[in-house]
Amino acid sequence: MKTYFAGKEKKENSFEKIYEIVRQIPAGKVATYGQIAALAGNRRWSRVVGFALHVNPDPDGIPCFRVVNRKGEVSEAFAFGGGNRQIELLEAEGIPCPDGRVDLKKYQWERVTTDYLAKM
Repeated sequence: MKTYFAGKEKKENSFEKIYEIVRQIPAGKVATYGQIAALAGNRRWSRVVGFALHVNPDPDGIPCFRVVNRKGEVSEAFAFGGGNRQIELLEAEGIPCPDGRVDLKKYQWERVTTDYLAKM
């Protein structure tokens, strides 16, 4: 897969791959931007993942609120209502977010973790 900056068509293909992966995160689990980036084909695409999720065309079908940073922290700039909204959505699925942070050891999507680590 070529980089995000290669052109509009590549950007759209990259975003679709990112959206496909995020759709697979089950309720009650989270993944990190870096994990999604690695599964999309380039583990250095964390910012691309963030941008793709910020312009999410289908918030009901693409659960971008299940993606957190490498420390488990929610985004203060969550695209659909700020960090507090992301916390509300995660807590509604049974994921506690004390101080805006998810316990990755307990709530990280294992399949993604395994795939991500294999690509490192």
